[in-house]
Amino acid sequence: MNRIEPYEKTDWQDHIIDVTNGQVIQEGTRFNQTRANKIENGIEYNRNLLISQASEIQRLKVQLEITGRVPSNSGAFFDTLDQEEPNKLVRQTTSTDIIVATLAGATELSVDSVEGFVAFTQVTVYDETSSEDVLITAVDTINKKLIVQALINGYVKGAKVARSNTKIANNQMTLGDWGTYSVAVSEVV
Repeated sequence: MNRIEPYEKTDWQDHIIDVTNGQVIQEGTRFNQTRANKIENGIEYNRNLLISQASEIQRLKVQLEITGRVPSNSGAFFDTLDQEEPNKLVRQTTSTDIIVATLAGATELSVDSVEGFVAFTQVTVYDETSSEDVLITAVDTINKKLIVQALINGYVKGAKVARSNTKIANNQMTLGDWGTYSVAVSEVV
């Protein structure tokens, strides 16, 4: 379907007869199987071309939407458009804990694991008081550090770094659970 077929136009002529004497003034273009099939083939070709173009336009719209909405997420969030499960795409759920508290402006995060994190992808850093999205610029696998854009906030030891902080329930994407909990111990008599 990549090649556009050449089109040979048919110049149709009316069949005109002089009503007074019955003589043919103009011989009309005969409608026959060959011409009818040419029309049908042209309709089929153009229909297939339109379907192909519509699909490509939709794909480009999605690609622009992904880039426009979250420029550095590597395609982690998007709509599949057809209500079907994406067969080549996986929601990114990689996460790790910060093992050394950080200050605002920090560009290195010491974490318990760098597995699953790659440079030039966006992550969310969050704890019970703050949250922000930053770009990973490098991954230090030896020292288990994520090198990121300068943080706006400081984060406590135990804060999370995640590709996605979401959970999906009932076909809805919502924020994942994070926070501190109070636990009280009581004696049962």
